[in-house]
Amino acid sequence: MTTRIVVLMLAAILFSGFCALGYWQVERRAWKLDLIERVDARVHGDAVAAPARDDWENVTRARDEYRKVSVTGVYRNDLETQVYTATDYGAGYWVLTPLMRDDGTIVMINRGFVPTEKRAPDTRPEGMVEGEVTVTGLLRINEPVGTFIRDNVPSEERWYSRDVKAMATKRGLDATNVAPYFIDGDGAENPAKLPLGGLTKISFPNNHLTYALTWFGLALLTLVAAWIVLRPRRRSDSDD
Repeated sequence: MTTRIVVLMLAAILFSGFCALGYWQVERRAWKLDLIERVDARVHGDAVAAPARDDWENVTRARDEYRKVSVTGVYRNDLETQVYTATDYGAGYWVLTPLMRDDGTIVMINRGFVPTEKRAPDTRPEGMVEGEVTVTGLLRINEPVGTFIRDNVPSEERWYSRDVKAMATKRGLDATNVAPYFIDGDGAENPAKLPLGGLTKISFPNNHLTYALTWFGLALLTLVAAWIVLRPRRRSDSDD
């Protein structure tokens, strides 16, 4: 009898745990589908004005990331920063350039991708857009410190994430005037097409249904296993 109680308790614990994990994945799937829908609406919606200084404190990933925005200003091409990346075009760099607005604030613009041999600004003078421009693109949230495997090393100009505050400080700009986001530009303001804009990849893996079915399947197997262990067995002659 004691063995049966232990098996029942263990089966109940495992069954409840697997069901809870399955239900959690169902909720995660609903959240992910809602996120995908919201981001798709932002990406394909009309461009709105990029958040101004008085709205910076309200900028969040949930509310603003991937929103299509536009901003007008003048590029400080002499203060650009290159961030290492790997794209469908191969290894190279994102080119981030400060855009100075009339009110003195700064928005970092990811102008796009350049291959390694075009990292140096003097190798692509035709892409150095001068004068006032209006940039349209997708708002992205600041990426501080670095990546999971590599930290930014500003002193050596080695950048692996788009940490706009650190870039501004490195370039001698007042970080308090720098927006807490950057914009992945679509490159429309750059006829030379280098840097190559509009390469933002938007991908949200959605395997939650598979995970949910796996957990619910394990819950069912737990019941089957408990039944096999606890089912009544016929006595045979050899049991005497």
